[in-house]
Amino acid sequence: MLAKVHSFGLSGLDTFAVNIEVDASRGLPGTKIVGLPDNAVKESKERVRAAIRNSGYEYKSQRITVNLSPADIKKEGPAYDLAIALGILAASGQIPLGPLKDYVILGELSLDGRIRPIRGSLPIALSLTKNEFKGLILPKANAQEAALAQDVAIFPVEKLGEVVHFLLNPETISRHPSDVTQHLNQANSYPIDFSDVKGQLSVKRGLEVAAAGSHNCLMIGPPGSGKTMLAKRIPTILPNLSMEEALEITKIHSVMGLVHQSNGLIVQRPFRSPHHTSSHASFVGGGSIPKPGEITLSHNGVLFLDELPEFNRNVLESLRQPLEDHQVTIARTAKVSRFPAQFMLIASMNPCPCGYYLNPRRNCQCSSTQIQRYLSKISGPLLDRIDIHLEVPALSPNELFQTLQQETSVQIKERISLAREAQRQRFENSLIFANAFMDQKSLKAHCKLKPESETLLKQALTELHLSARANDKILKVARTVADLAGKIEIFPEHVAEAIQYRSLDRNWWG
Repeated sequence: MLAKVHSFGLSGLDTFAVNIEVDASRGLPGTKIVGLPDNAVKESKERVRAAIRNSGYEYKSQRITVNLSPADIKKEGPAYDLAIALGILAASGQIPLGPLKDYVILGELSLDGRIRPIRGSLPIALSLTKNEFKGLILPKANAQEAALAQDVAIFPVEKLGEVVHFLLNPETISRHPSDVTQHLNQANSYPIDFSDVKGQLSVKRGLEVAAAGSHNCLMIGPPGSGKTMLAKRIPTILPNLSMEEALEITKIHSVMGLVHQSNGLIVQRPFRSPHHTSSHASFVGGGSIPKPGEITLSHNGVLFLDELPEFNRNVLESLRQPLEDHQVTIARTAKVSRFPAQFMLIASMNPCPCGYYLNPRRNCQCSSTQIQRYLSKISGPLLDRIDIHLEVPALSPNELFQTLQQETSVQIKERISLAREAQRQRFENSLIFANAFMDQKSLKAHCKLKPESETLLKQALTELHLSARANDKILKVARTVADLAGKIEIFPEHVAEAIQYRSLDRNWWG
């Protein structure tokens, strides 16, 4: 007898329909799975056999062939276990064939018949049309996440026997409810705050400008000056996620199995901080079937690279294309995958190998040659793509023990939100959402300078030997400074502040 079951697979962030055909016939007993399965799918026959028997059903001694269609696309992972098990039960006559055609079925099976969570339930649920199937049957642990696709009926299950009972009696399991709006209300809860950081007023101002325009930022300072502490607090001052952004982030993390089961929706901007020993593939993404890397996992959030010169040169150079195009392109023989990569790059580094150059209380042991060699680990083209360079000085004992109330994240966030609202209105009819992403056409339209501002910028370009890209970065940052000040025009003081944020262009180590 032939049975057909509907399921779905993942290819990067994309989904594709998988039709599982199960044929049970006379012949030498055995189970064969075809249709380009990977090892995890091939091994499913052992999990399925044990799950069926331990759930009280019979795994008959027949020749069983399982075909995963389309046969020219690689299938990976254990998410097809439940669908294969139901197909075998239907093909062997233990359950009716009819109900299977109405549902998409996903789930990994344990040997005792329990259904384990899978990856990618949200993108799969979002790809279903509400009229094509009656609903999606999937593990209970994935229900909260998948229910974010409100046009699709989600039916959570925990055991194989429960699924069989549901197919025979659909009223036994209710559709999983979801109130999407309640999740976003949790976005403002952070255990850390900018008020925790003492002193560093100029650095906080620079990070406020960076957050207001979504500018990339590099902090240079000695060990213990607070660079990492400041970086970790940047998400607390960024604007709240829109529902569209939250779903986009959740889809990416769902594919990687990083969504918390109790919530389902990621409501805070990602903060990714990979170690400097990270490989190129883990950073950019990759694999035979490409998966997102750290760059894509930081989409709509912050990618923090601590000790920037310690990263492998190839890893750092891989940032150049995503910073320009806001996406990662991974080419394979069979397919080209594109992952979104619209993030704020926040990096930190010491001013020299020992870390104490220009430190008034510690003597630097490095020669000028060593310092230049250390800084040269970061290429000029990459530095050109970083809008803001901030010097983070070591705090004095008086600053460490000061008791003055520091500005909170909420106060800073209010100013940033007003600046972002001005940008939203400015770019309302385009795909641009922040000043950092302006193209040449937008720069000409929204960054016109008065004669005195233009003279100041020309002087800086000449004296600092800046590139055309650095000129554009200064204009974008000046536009953001003006937005924070509530000004429509860019004044000389706005340009002057933007120029100050180009520390590494001034050869201050010479």
